[in-house]
Formats: sequence, structure tokens, C-alpha cells
Amino acid sequence: MAVSAGDLALLGGELCLDFVNTVEPRGVDHSQEFLATYSDLVAWSCHVGIVTAVEAECLRREATARQAEAEAVHRRAIALRETLYRVFLSVIEGRPAEAQHLESLNATLASAVSRLRIVPLQEGFDWEWHVQDGDLDRMLWPIVRSAAELLTNGPRGRLKQCAGCSWLFLDGSRNRSRRWCDMRVCGNRAKARRHYERQREREGG
Repeated sequence: MAVSAGDLALLGGELCLDFVNTVEPRGVDHSQEFLATYSDLVAWSCHVGIVTAVEAECLRREATARQAEAEAVHRRAIALRETLYRVFLSVIEGRPAEAQHLESLNATLASAVSRLRIVPLQEGFDWEWHVQDGDLDRMLWPIVRSAAELLTNGPRGRLKQCAGCSWLFLDGSRNRSRRWCDMRVCGNRAKARRHYERQREREGG
């Protein structure tokens, strides 16, 4: 059965990593794009819980009425995703992030943070997004905040890239030896591939 944005596996361990993992695999011509449209972006946002079902329906109606704006938000979302991927990959590979990627990330972060408000609770205070009707990009705000938190507060040292599908994830294993986003999927595929290769070598010998 085909997987859609609304039922995509969430294996990253952080919102921003699950967002980066909306294309598979990377670096090949036949990669699958799960966020092909603005509607896909809304479906994924509802799936991960950053918009409610009611908000998702409102966003779809607004997008139909303001198609050009929705398409612009979709392009910004894809650009943000690719920027995050490159920044996180630099962390994984132990090299400095490129200035242009950080500049792009900071510009998006500044826009998102401007929508944060401090609100009172019964005891204390909390953050809340100041959302207005027609904010077609509201799902991008918590994504970029999640990325900023991961980059500044960690655990950056647990960032990994799956050896199978290229998805990013946080390695929660004790010795940080995990290689796969999901052993049941990518790990088993790799095991099956190694078994097949050994069989061919024996038959060829």
C-alpha cells in the first residue's frame, strides 16, 4: 500500500527530523517526495499534531481561495526542509555548517519567533503561538523552533543518518551504535541484501 504524507512513519525522534524525513531516499533520481503539494504539507502537519483536524480543514479552504500564496508557502517549506537537512548533515559529519544555510535558517527562525507569545497558566507561564486566520505557514513555526532547540540544546551528538534510506534520527542506544532509522525495515532490508549477495557468491564459486 502506498504511503502518504498523512501516514508517514515518524522515526526521527524530533519534529524537525521527521520533517526532514519527508523525502526518501536522498541523492537519487527516483526519490519519493511526500510533500508534493501544499495539501500534503497540511496532511503531514495534522499527522504530527502541529495543526488540528479542524485547523487543517480551514487551511485547505484558505489554500483553495489563495492558491498562489499556498504554493509560495509550499516552496518555502521545501526550501526549509533542504536547509535543515544540510545543517544537520554538517553536524553528523563533524564539519561547520555553511553560512548561507545558517543565514536562511535564521531568517525563517526570526519570522517564527515573532509569532511567539508568553501566556499565563494557572501556575506560571508558557509559550503560545499567536495564530491569525489566514496564516498558511503556521506549521513551519514549530518546525523551525524544534530545529533551533536541537541545534542549541542537543543532543546533537546523537544525530545519525540511516545507512539504508538516508533518513535522519536521534540514536537513543546506550553505545550510540544504531545504524538504521528502523531495524525492522531498513535493517532487515540490509540483512536480506547481504544474504542474497552471499548466496550469489557461493553459487558463483
